[in-house]
Amino acid sequence: MKKTVVRGMAAACLMLFALSGAFAQSATVNAATAEKAFQIMESTSDVLAYHGDYSATISLVVEKPGKPDESVQYKIFQRTDSDLMIMVQLFPEADKGNGFLLDGDNIWSYDPISRKFTHTSLKESLADSDFQIDDVDQSKTKWRDNYTVDKVAAGKLGTYSVYVITLVAKTSEPSYAKSVYYIRQDIPLVLKVEDYSGSDRLMRTTLMPKYSKVAPGYVPTQIISRDELNPGEQTQQIISDLSFAALPDRIFTKAYLEGLN
Repeated sequence: MKKTVVRGMAAACLMLFALSGAFAQSATVNAATAEKAFQIMESTSDVLAYHGDYSATISLVVEKPGKPDESVQYKIFQRTDSDLMIMVQLFPEADKGNGFLLDGDNIWSYDPISRKFTHTSLKESLADSDFQIDDVDQSKTKWRDNYTVDKVAAGKLGTYSVYVITLVAKTSEPSYAKSVYYIRQDIPLVLKVEDYSGSDRLMRTTLMPKYSKVAPGYVPTQIISRDELNPGEQTQQIISDLSFAALPDRIFTKAYLEGLN
């Protein structure tokens, strides 16, 4: 493991233990509490394996009552330090070549049939699944850029002691008006996320019950997203073919997407 990742994980764990007493009860969110909450959110990124350049295959299994399961697959390339990301659809064959390019605050979708780019947002769904583009965005700055801290508390989720942090969107970028994160206190891994509408209706629940440890950090090997408006509808995400090798600059361009077709 890289020394910097080890130091980051150790510092994050020490910080979390130090904060456990402060969040024994639901806290009134002043500036100091909000700062601590953002540090916890950022530590959830620090302990993941996604640092600098990485690539992976994302497989989605979409389950809907009364319908056969649908499989969707993407290849993702991301440079987290520069807010650059490319996603290319691999399956099903009819949609092969559809893509997305994220460059800072700008995101484009690409249609290989018309060979046109359309400016879009992180709220766009991946195929017909319960995941949006921002679910796979590993940018560490997204918390401070797009949210304010509404509540901070300590609780239990199964056998784990967790921090429960409620974030409210302050920009139009997030897919939901409010999100509640359940984060392990011993290691800052997100176990559960509840997403709410502006009228405070639960829209989606995402569970991350399994993580694997690799050299650069942790990887959620199972992610389940449940559509709370349509009982029985959910999407399972599986990550494979992870690589942390440096990526060439040409990948993060419109020309790269155009050249694949």
